[in-house]
Amino acid sequence: MAVHVIGRSLMTSDRTDHQAKSVGTGGWVVSFLPGRTLTLEQATAAMQAAEAVVTVGALAGQVGLTAMETVGLAMQEPPWPAPSAAQAVRPARLRGLVSAVAQRA
Repeated sequence: MAVHVIGRSLMTSDRTDHQAKSVGTGGWVVSFLPGRTLTLEQATAAMQAAEAVVTVGALAGQVGLTAMETVGLAMQEPPWPAPSAAQAVRPARLRGLVSAVAQRA
């Protein structure tokens, strides 16, 4: 992932086709945020977010979801509660059984 600034006026990426263009006086516009003028830092963050979407889309496809479905579900669905100390430590006999099954697979 790399965002490139070309000639101080164009920002591109090797991971997405989105671009950001300088509009002078420190302002930037980003292709997927029409009508908004951003700072250089904001435009860079927007381009990095566009790159992240490409990554999420590839991972989402592996589980049969779209990038939007994956992000939406990850934001809406509550995570499982953290395991208690008693649950986190498996009894030695169970660890041995799990290890033996894993070696046979």
